[in-house]
Amino acid sequence: MNLPLLTYWAVIFLLGASIGSFLNVCISRWPAELSVVRPRSRCPRCENQIAWYDNIPLVSWLLLRAKCRHCGLPISAQYPAVELLVGLLWVGAVYAFGPSFTALRVAACATILLGVLMTDLLHYVIPDGFTVTGFLLALVAAPVALYLGDQGPFAGPWDAFVGACAGAGIIAIVGWLGEVVMRKEAMGQGDVTLMAFVGAMVGPGRSFLTVFIAAAIGAVVFVAIVIPVGWWSARRRKQEFEMPLVPFGVFLAPAGMVALLWGFPMIDWYLGHLVG
Repeated sequence: MNLPLLTYWAVIFLLGASIGSFLNVCISRWPAELSVVRPRSRCPRCENQIAWYDNIPLVSWLLLRAKCRHCGLPISAQYPAVELLVGLLWVGAVYAFGPSFTALRVAACATILLGVLMTDLLHYVIPDGFTVTGFLLALVAAPVALYLGDQGPFAGPWDAFVGACAGAGIIAIVGWLGEVVMRKEAMGQGDVTLMAFVGAMVGPGRSFLTVFIAAAIGAVVFVAIVIPVGWWSARRRKQEFEMPLVPFGVFLAPAGMVALLWGFPMIDWYLGHLVG
């Protein structure tokens, strides 16, 4: 690999990491309903403003040895981890689809879905900032991609609209059925707007696949990990075990990307075995 090619990939990675740095701001502020524009980045503990040279993706965290320059308290590893992951997501999108409009859409949608996963995992909330932005992006990008002749794995304009309705509808129905069975809220409004976004990305058929994949992943994680660990922890504390709240967006977000990238082959495989 020659230097220009290395530089090319380094620029893409740094672009993604920089977007990951902004994503960290969204993850920390949107659940608290704070602006992501003002005030400037600051330490969440001592609230001192962070200088630009202490806010360089990945590099500053390493140079500061994961500690705030002002108060000396630890800086969460979440920040460089998100920056690194988003940088790799952008490199992966360009590697898979080339320097194209499709690569830009895949990278942007993956970044937004990562934000959804993180906020639902950490705060049990899916901010509208992520889902509404993704929804509008998917709807606007669909006719642009059709004009450019670069649709990629995304749904076309009409399927994007129908998919948004189907995605929001199916998750609303699932939530309603869950509420009837459990007699408490089973699905938040954030899950509905999330599936409107995902449905606009993938269309109606893969919207149903997204919910199925998310439910399958969620069931495995809860049965194999969450419930045994929770039960054992409650037993050690000599407390009654209570079923934990299910942050379904944690599973819907990656399921949406799986359905986008591999949904059609999965559906074809299933139909082929069903017919056979």
